[in-house]
Amino acid sequence: MTWWAVVRFLHVLSAAVWVGGQLTVSLVVLPPARRLLDEDRRGALLKAVGQRFGVFTVAVFLPVQVATGVAIAAHKGVTWGSLAEPGYGRVLAAKLLVFCLVMVAAGVHGWAGVAGRALFARVTALAGLVGSVVVVLLATALPST
Repeated sequence: MTWWAVVRFLHVLSAAVWVGGQLTVSLVVLPPARRLLDEDRRGALLKAVGQRFGVFTVAVFLPVQVATGVAIAAHKGVTWGSLAEPGYGRVLAAKLLVFCLVMVAAGVHGWAGVAGRALFARVTALAGLVGSVVVVLLATALPST
């Protein structure tokens, strides 16, 4: 196993934990929480999960994604100019753009939750989840070089 395989592994693992966490909360935790818990207990649970996920995002996910992503791009010879080129460059540019939008949606979702704007928090959570899945789709569409 090479050093670059480890870097790619960390990049993929971190993304899997991030997207998997979003899917797990949305598809596994929320439905029974809505069905089994009263509004106060559900709110407390979701607040605790959200805070923990937010800390994970800032402390682990973002640093690992940015560091490994930059390292992989540098290793592959990606330049700002190459992001406009057909194939790998444009797919990577689209992935980076959607990733940035997902991070904005996650930040706005956190703010909306704290501000008590439940509907807006749900909409931004859904936008972030869909965007995260699109990032994974774009990652799998990157042509091998």
